[in-house]
Amino acid sequence: MSSNIKPTDSELEILNILWEKGPSTVRDIHAELEKSKDAGYTTTLKLMQIMHDKGLLKRDTGNKSHVYTANVSQEKTQGQLLKRMIDNVYNGSASQLVMQALGNHKADKKELDEIRKYLDEISKPKS
Repeated sequence: MSSNIKPTDSELEILNILWEKGPSTVRDIHAELEKSKDAGYTTTLKLMQIMHDKGLLKRDTGNKSHVYTANVSQEKTQGQLLKRMIDNVYNGSASQLVMQALGNHKADKKELDEIRKYLDEISKPKS
């Protein structure tokens, strides 16, 4: 995903479904979206066509029903969105983001242990 392609919230919902479920038809995606919100089928179809045109999705037209896959990686997209949020909301301060996140979310012991382990790993001197 080039840095100028930023998925909207609705596009991110579709990408999350594709990242979790893998290749899917518009009907598959629409069924998942309807579980959490009122979404029209034609709206889902149009949005996925726009996402294809933007390069966010790949489309396999070999079958009767077109099958879509994400054309962007989950990790890279999350990283770009997180960087944008840190820059725009926290004035570039990752520590402010982390403190805000931990202050607003009751992390369990396992999550805190994982965070400590990660901090230990990234603070080790490079050899």
